[in-house]
Amino acid sequence: MPHPTQVVALLRAQQIRHVRLFNADRGMLLALANSGIKVAVSVPNEQLLAVGQSNATAANWVAQNVVSHYPATNITTICVGSEVLSALPNAAPILNNALKFIHSALVASNLDRQIKVSTPLASSIILDSFPPSQAFFNHTLKPVLVPMLKFLQSTGSYFMLNVYPYYDYMLSNGVIPLDYALFRPLAANKEAVDSNTLLHYTNVFDAMVDAAYFAMLDLNFTNIPVMVTESGWPSQGDSDEPDATLDNANTYNSNLIKHVLNKTGTPKHPGIAVSTYIYELYNEDNKPGHLSEKNWGLFNANGTPVYILRLTESGSMFANDTSNQTYCAAKDGADSKMLQAALDWACGPGKVDCSALLQGERCYEPDNVAAHATYAFDAYYHMMGRAPGTCDFNGVATITTTNPSHGSCVFSGSLGRNGTFVNGTAPAMDSTTSSSSPSRYLNNNAYSTILTILGILVWSMILL
Repeated sequence: MPHPTQVVALLRAQQIRHVRLFNADRGMLLALANSGIKVAVSVPNEQLLAVGQSNATAANWVAQNVVSHYPATNITTICVGSEVLSALPNAAPILNNALKFIHSALVASNLDRQIKVSTPLASSIILDSFPPSQAFFNHTLKPVLVPMLKFLQSTGSYFMLNVYPYYDYMLSNGVIPLDYALFRPLAANKEAVDSNTLLHYTNVFDAMVDAAYFAMLDLNFTNIPVMVTESGWPSQGDSDEPDATLDNANTYNSNLIKHVLNKTGTPKHPGIAVSTYIYELYNEDNKPGHLSEKNWGLFNANGTPVYILRLTESGSMFANDTSNQTYCAAKDGADSKMLQAALDWACGPGKVDCSALLQGERCYEPDNVAAHATYAFDAYYHMMGRAPGTCDFNGVATITTTNPSHGSCVFSGSLGRNGTFVNGTAPAMDSTTSSSSPSRYLNNNAYSTILTILGILVWSMILL
């Protein structure tokens, strides 16, 4: 994963104003401070038992992961566990305790009005989900769900639901049309009609959200809003996942964004937008399981978009259209000697001003060849007007949309400089050229430890 500061730079460059973390990683929360981004943090499932069995443990969790960062980091939501009722059924009896203990800690810190507490649930707990008006919760879960819904109602919180039309489509054996799953326009005679309410459904997403509303109604709860905490579509899959494609992922997420931002609402609650988080920000190449499990992201780890979202019928771009926000960075895993030679060239014959890399200057830290090379490469790339071929450096550099700026080290692309390059081709970079740059740019330290984001970031587009 990129460094937390790079993640936040990407979020800001994409104008993403809400993000959900699958944990409460300290490095990530520090990087998000003063960014203006609203943050949902999570109690991971592995910590749920401890939090649900001890009020003191829950209070300590809130103190460490919320109070110590708030308000600099604008934490708005705490997700307690993830799909606990289906993934960890043995923990179901203590889930409500965990919710109450976390909320009590917020009350004690006078933060209960600013920060909502809930738990994301899998849509599989809803049975007989079509037609939506017949939907009901798995009856074995009623002893947990009824007090949970009372808690959500009394605290003004959300019913959090993970909605994956991809899986509904895959498991339907052809009953659900692909267009219906992807929000594609349907002929009127192809729309699904709820025979009890006569409401027309044009997509799986709305039907699942309304099924949740009707399932709550079945338990006599009518005023708890549904928040979709995960939804998306994989861009690549194994041979038995033929519909996990770039085009389908782009179609689903683009149409989902338009559907939410247009405040279309659902047939049961028209005009009321369903706050939704897209799963997920980055692809996860090391995740086990099917190929699709690795490919839900909008971006690759280096910040390049997996695809460009289509947000109007005219095909114009939004969010991860990063054509005007590119940087030049050292390639991950590049040979250190090659990087050093390229760094020497950039700071010498390349005529990059590398004074910011001197000890004590704004870009000296982290003191390693990759970080210093990224600074020099990016400066040269922008000095040359981002001309083709000016971000290569004998194969050790790559173009990225992730802003490498960190702390007081602001990169040239962030300043909006436009260099000029008259003849449109870059001079050849000979890695064997003796550099006139002094040895002060050499890296003599081991690579600095990079904070790893243990959780998964989710691109959000919550409407308030």
